[in-house]
Amino acid sequence: MRVCVVGSGGREHALAHVLGRHHDVVVTPGNPGIPGSVPTPAEELDSDLTVIGPEAPLVDGLADRLRSAGRLVFGPGADGARLEGSKAWMKDVLVDAGVPTAVHGAFDDEAGALAFLDTMGDLFVVKTDGLAAGKGVLVTTERAEAVDAVRSYLSGDAFGDAGRTLVIEEGLTGPELSVLAVCDGSTAVALAPAQDFKRSGDGDVGPNTGGMGAYSPVPAATGSVVDALMADAVEPTLAALRYRGIDYRGVLYCGLMFTPTGPKVLEYNVRFGDPETQVVLPRLTSDLGDLLATAAAGRLDGTPTFDVGAAVAVVCASEGYPTSPRTGDRIDGLDAASAVDGVTVFAAGVGAGPDGCLVTAGGRVLTVTGQGPSVDEARRLAYAAVAELSWPGLRCRTDIAATPTCPGE
Repeated sequence: MRVCVVGSGGREHALAHVLGRHHDVVVTPGNPGIPGSVPTPAEELDSDLTVIGPEAPLVDGLADRLRSAGRLVFGPGADGARLEGSKAWMKDVLVDAGVPTAVHGAFDDEAGALAFLDTMGDLFVVKTDGLAAGKGVLVTTERAEAVDAVRSYLSGDAFGDAGRTLVIEEGLTGPELSVLAVCDGSTAVALAPAQDFKRSGDGDVGPNTGGMGAYSPVPAATGSVVDALMADAVEPTLAALRYRGIDYRGVLYCGLMFTPTGPKVLEYNVRFGDPETQVVLPRLTSDLGDLLATAAAGRLDGTPTFDVGAAVAVVCASEGYPTSPRTGDRIDGLDAASAVDGVTVFAAGVGAGPDGCLVTAGGRVLTVTGQGPSVDEARRLAYAAVAELSWPGLRCRTDIAATPTCPGE
């Protein structure tokens, strides 16, 4: 089967890498670090299956346009992609589906938003309603900082139109879990759980990012925990979408927090998580292409299987990320990093230099994934490979998967 992967980051590299075990893969537009990258748009490529990676083209309706042309596509249409394109709408769906989530409100006026802030406790969460590349979320204990966020979001200064409507939520605390569910419109199967690290600095300090690392499996995220998540969150959500006439064929990425009062869904994304994809998919032992193709056809068949080992991913970022990343620096040590046993280096914010070398071209540059028999060994391998890499201002967290947490702790 010939598979077209749409996107240009580390997630798409991981998708292409794992799909390539069994199928012929092309990536558009890809990047110079992803084998099989081509500049030809997906609409002009001949493929048996198209897998759309990023959220922006999904929200923009790429899956709809491809399906209208008779293509088999894994990825929701624009109607289903509103789950990520509008956090306010996503919260409405959760409430209608009876899925536990944070107390929240959506606002497009400053007075209403600030009044709602005063009803919150000591932890404030302010989110853009629209897409902000995974960075439109502020979590703070400082009301003044939350007020500044409300004003900068609503004015458009921070995230343009994406923040002119915002969502304010009660701050929840507890271990988090990410589960990717492959959906065919009416049924779904879960992939192996993962846990990611959003804050930029060690010890979970600093601004939120698109993700600085992840690991899989997650201690105590047993089959019963995942089954409960599917029954209490994913399946009711699919039913609520069907009630709205939405045939959701794609991945539903569920971010869950185990609070002192029980599990609550933080949000849904409509694409494979990044960097969760880089730890979940490499552990897959079954055929990813067949799984996604049957889901895209509306007749999900089979249960994905995973190895008994572990994977740990460490994101290597540019200086200044996530606010103003430095770019254009030569990346050294790629061959040595890739040669570390059990390691795969996925290219994200990577460009071509004038002499044919690879250079930094974004905030998150590389994701280094180590695989081993345990989280500790996978972590050791990942950091051994990271030590081989260099460019001016390279930064990464040093505590990814250092102390794996357990849902329910």
